[in-house]
Amino acid sequence: MKIITIKLIMVLSELQRGELAVVDQVSSGHNNQAFVYRLAGLGLMANSSVRVLRKVGFGGPLHIRVGATTEVAIRRKEAEQIVVRHVETLCP
Repeated sequence: MKIITIKLIMVLSELQRGELAVVDQVSSGHNNQAFVYRLAGLGLMANSSVRVLRKVGFGGPLHIRVGATTEVAIRRKEAEQIVVRHVETLCP
């Protein structure tokens, strides 16, 4: 039996490699709707799952998986505008 619990609300850039989260909201920053539409085109929208695959040090980009199949690299500055709910899977 698999139990899934929602843990913390944080921004995408705070997740560690391998961690899974669900997108809560995407902030448009300075009312930049084009940014929100671009991320939606990549599948990054409310209630989509996201997993951090790799993180480059020194403020570099994140390699993430959106949903089950889409993999993209995203700037850390953009990842800081994506609010997520950290998901932890427990198997008793």
